[in-house]
Amino acid sequence: MRALIQRVTHASVAVDGERIGAIDHGLLALIGVAADDDRARADRLLHKLLHYRVFSDAEGRMNRNLQQAEGGLLLVSQFTLVAATDKGLRPSFSSAAPPALGRELFDYLLDQARAAWPQTATGRFGADMQVSLTNDGPVTFLLET
Repeated sequence: MRALIQRVTHASVAVDGERIGAIDHGLLALIGVAADDDRARADRLLHKLLHYRVFSDAEGRMNRNLQQAEGGLLLVSQFTLVAATDKGLRPSFSSAAPPALGRELFDYLLDQARAAWPQTATGRFGADMQVSLTNDGPVTFLLET
């Protein structure tokens, strides 16, 4: 699994003009699920999402994680993150999980995240979403499991 995480001062996701998920200070995580992913990888990714130290401490160093910073977590499914882009001028999605597996693992990740961190919001799997954010820093990392 892959997560493109961005430290944000605000992020939201809308479907058909209706805002369905939003956070203030925290992490926006765009989630890609590959065909060979499983629940163990989702568990490892969630551990990284909650514990990756990207928030500043009193000295201005990235030493605090999401929980220590008391931030929100906005999970948004994005299958394009697992596209192969190394050849040609068109992405290949052959390594992406089929929709049923992608939904199962994304929903599993979301359920586990909500159980571990109540300040979790989400978009809608498979929907055409509009994501808005204010990147803080900018700080952006690609996490893989």
